[in-house]
Amino acid sequence: MKKVLAIIGAVAAGFTAGILTAPKSGKETRKDLKDKAVKLKADTEKVACKATAAAKDSVDSLKAGSQKVGDAVVETAKDVKGNVEKRFK
Repeated sequence: MKKVLAIIGAVAAGFTAGILTAPKSGKETRKDLKDKAVKLKADTEKVACKATAAAKDSVDSLKAGSQKVGDAVVETAKDVKGNVEKRFK
């Protein structure tokens, strides 16, 4: 985990140094930052939508699977009950 944080910190420091030493005016730099932030937000929203859809699909699959297991357990219990009743009658 420390390595990941160190890498993220190095990337952030490099990005900041690049912005500060760039041969652009403050206005251009702010516009670039705003454009990158807008793009990052859009990309994040796309990933979030995909993750939400995947999670919903997983939940639906789990519900269907658990329903099948529950049905199988009920049927097995009925069979066992019927066999026990036949045997002890």
